[in-house]
Amino acid sequence: MSAAITLKQINKLAIPALISGVSEPILSLTDAAIIGNMDYNATESLAAVGIVTTFLSMLIWVLGQTRSAISSIVSQYLGADKLSEVKNLPAQAIFLITSLSILIILVTFPFAAQIFKLYNASGPILDLSVDYYQIRVFGFPFTLFTIAVFGTFRGLQNTYYPMLIAITGAVANIILDIVFVYGIEGVIPAMHIKGAAYASVLAQIIMAVLSAFYILKKTDIPLLVKFPFNPEIKRFVLMILNLFIRTIALNIALYFGTSYATKYGTTYIAAYTIAINLWFLGAFLIDGYASAGNILSGKLFGAKQYKTLLDLSNKLIKYGIIVGLVIALAGALMYYPIGNIFTDDKAVLDEFYSTFWIILAMQPLCALAFIFDGVFKGLGKMRYLRNVLLFSTLLVFVPVIFITDELNYKLFGVFTAFTLWIIARGLPLIIKFRKTFKPLVQNA
Repeated sequence: MSAAITLKQINKLAIPALISGVSEPILSLTDAAIIGNMDYNATESLAAVGIVTTFLSMLIWVLGQTRSAISSIVSQYLGADKLSEVKNLPAQAIFLITSLSILIILVTFPFAAQIFKLYNASGPILDLSVDYYQIRVFGFPFTLFTIAVFGTFRGLQNTYYPMLIAITGAVANIILDIVFVYGIEGVIPAMHIKGAAYASVLAQIIMAVLSAFYILKKTDIPLLVKFPFNPEIKRFVLMILNLFIRTIALNIALYFGTSYATKYGTTYIAAYTIAINLWFLGAFLIDGYASAGNILSGKLFGAKQYKTLLDLSNKLIKYGIIVGLVIALAGALMYYPIGNIFTDDKAVLDEFYSTFWIILAMQPLCALAFIFDGVFKGLGKMRYLRNVLLFSTLLVFVPVIFITDELNYKLFGVFTAFTLWIIARGLPLIIKFRKTFKPLVQNA
């Protein structure tokens, strides 16, 4: 690796990672857009997709942290020129995480109704949430397998093949969504919300098959699990545990946001569903540069190139703010057409338009928070990430959403809480990073 990291090097990793990173939110946004335009239970179905998507995102983010842990360890060993010592780690990690995902299916499937009642779902929305979840959850192990393979590729400084896999999965999902939700007269009956769930599962299976193909064909990393466990499996598990606690804190915020939006009524949860899924899309677009930070910081840290690491962070701050502003500007230019993509319900659109500007305004702040999340994951500093998110959720987000609810701010209050939460997540990471690595560079 050269002494200086160029924009070209960052973009070579960031742009494919950006494209591959949007695969999961595209699955949910496609479901939301197609379901929101059905002529049967459209608003209730859209609300149900929002509730289930929030819960599934929680599961994926909790267990999908394998990507960050694998990427961190593999990239650090690559930087230290000791990759052969961890070649068997990805297969062992995949075995552990997919086994756990099957257990989660067995536990959550029969209790789906009870789970979504916790999100204040009731009546038709509850019934539709259960129908959608009890199909879509079977794609969960395939999603986790794909995520783990993506983490391995990232550790190897390769985001190109994950991009190809993600594009294929997204295109397959869009086609299958249209076919299964609306049906083909005389050939396939319209399955409505269930059809969207089947489409997502099939797209996730396609991505998992392609992931296995590329990792076996393009690398010498095996997928056959061999024991005993790699010595790094202990550090991997500790990383996962810290990220697990961190992600629970993250999902406490998402739970309260969804729960309060549902409490305010069907119109509000439908508007919230559109808004939060667009927020997720923005987050995953920014994740391309967060991934570059993750990938490059792990390798530089393993190689002890601290000055280059500090220079990288400065460039990522600049590029992150630019990307955030571009996303915000694009959203502003498409402010009203975006809402019409998802629904023609005027009441839902009015609520969406009244708060969408907050999501756009927070994009540069999100960029900084997510990018430094990625950098700290690359460094393997999962414990500090855990503590920051516990602080920002329990001492910032939760009190703010309680106060704004008392003030009857409704969705405005929900997204105000998210904005302050993002600030409380990002600022401590930037300060900690600079306090840690500036002295190392000055003393070198």
